Amino acid sequence: MPLKKSLLLGGSLFAAAVVAGPVMAKTLVYCSEGSPEGFTPSLYTAGTTFDASSRQIYNKLVEFKPGTTEVAPALAEKWEISEDGKEYTFHLRKGVKFQTTKWFTPTRDFNADDVIFSFDRQGNKENPYHNVSGGTYEYYNSMGMPELIDAIEKVDDYTVKFKLTRPEAPMVANLAMDFASIQSAEYADAMMSNKNAFDQKPVGTGPFQLVGYQKDALIRYKANPEYWNGKAPIDNLVFAITPDAAVRYQKLSAGECHVMAYPNPADLESMSKDPEITLLQQEGLNVGYMAYNTQQAPFDNPAVRKALNMAINKQAILDAVFQGVGETAKNPIPPTMWSYNDEIVDDPYDPEASKAALEAAGVKDLKMKIWAMPVQRPYNPNARRMAELLQADFAKVGVDVEIVTYEWGEYLKRSSSEKRDGAVLLGWTGDNGDPDNFLSVLLSCDGVGGSNRAQWCNDEFNDLVVKAKEVSDVDERTRLYEEAQVVFKREAPWATIAHSLVSEPISVRVENYKIDPFGGHYFYGVDLK
Repeated sequence: MPLKKSLLLGGSLFAAAVVAGPVMAKTLVYCSEGSPEGFTPSLYTAGTTFDASSRQIYNKLVEFKPGTTEVAPALAEKWEISEDGKEYTFHLRKGVKFQTTKWFTPTRDFNADDVIFSFDRQGNKENPYHNVSGGTYEYYNSMGMPELIDAIEKVDDYTVKFKLTRPEAPMVANLAMDFASIQSAEYADAMMSNKNAFDQKPVGTGPFQLVGYQKDALIRYKANPEYWNGKAPIDNLVFAITPDAAVRYQKLSAGECHVMAYPNPADLESMSKDPEITLLQQEGLNVGYMAYNTQQAPFDNPAVRKALNMAINKQAILDAVFQGVGETAKNPIPPTMWSYNDEIVDDPYDPEASKAALEAAGVKDLKMKIWAMPVQRPYNPNARRMAELLQADFAKVGVDVEIVTYEWGEYLKRSSSEKRDGAVLLGWTGDNGDPDNFLSVLLSCDGVGGSNRAQWCNDEFNDLVVKAKEVSDVDERTRLYEEAQVVFKREAPWATIAHSLVSEPISVRVENYKIDPFGGHYFYGVDLK
């Protein structure tokens, strides 16, 4: 989706180009791991896409304070919740400007019409933009928003009321997620004759605005001079798209980038000793997993799934893939999250028991595919290597594995299909600090055909997570989520693999950069010495 002006640069020419510009202009270069799928966050679920779009170009009604899980006002200055928990009234910030770009000049400030458009596009099939760009609105649908939101009313230009069909405990935190980014209704109206361009050439209210994009090469932004919270300390932001972690490290060492994504675990020790690099680390709010297609025989049988899980040597995967920087996973939520059920007993690594259980289930000469991601993620730094280890583990119990992969955007699209074959390697980094964001989004019946890659709809589990969203008492929600984890472990729609430690190597010149607990990369407020 390149814009008219190509921006492909390479080698030393790239390094010179990003430094060039007005005297004293500050340009921060981020070595990212891949190309975004697009620039409309509601259409996608990948962190790579959110880093390039919602986290730089847009704002939400509410947002998380940098480096924390605490919700703070953003485009909404304040809000009230009705006593029955079914009405949320947001009072919008006045004087917020949409970005002026080469392709659009706004004639009005942000207002309630933009909020209503941004959500109506996702939930209303009659909205003229609903089917543009092949939108599936995976987050919106997987979180049950079509059934939850009864209406969104414009009280006046700066007041919006969300009317819900039921109480929803994590509602405010959900609205701080990337899918809830606010787009310009005026811009949408102006692009009615070329709707696809609306998603390719973004206009937001955020701290940075897009200047140009060359797929698989780089993205250029400039600081939004009219940003409502004050212009960013840096003047220019460049995403140098660099899929190979070793090459990203070379660029960081050479001063060609200031922040890099997803280092190889094997490089962390040398990074920690480099005087030109600051290595930031913290426990990740994540889980890496392998999801069986539970609608496909023999993976529709929980006994088969449990048997295969016993064939997996998780410790060997942790040692080889994560280089020990993490811990094996037994639950679908990380141990740092409230309601984590530590009483759960993990499936043992026992190839002989696995082989016997497969035989007892009538499974012989099983051939299956394991899908390996083409990119590095916090929850899986080397999916190909993980797939090879799983292939070897399964071979020991008589299962023949073929490893397949696709380009990242295609991988995400194909892996969400209910007709997908075999098991897919994926993972998740939390979006809002609530267990619902893992258990409901990834494993509820609403997520089948979308973010629920196991295509698993279990009524007992689903009832528990739905009920947990409807009560506000944290102790009761904890009890329900703990029970849901028991059902998950019994039914085994996934093989839970690992939770990783998140590492962020940055140049010593970088100031005020913070690790995002939700795995994002934010550059507003970051400065360069």
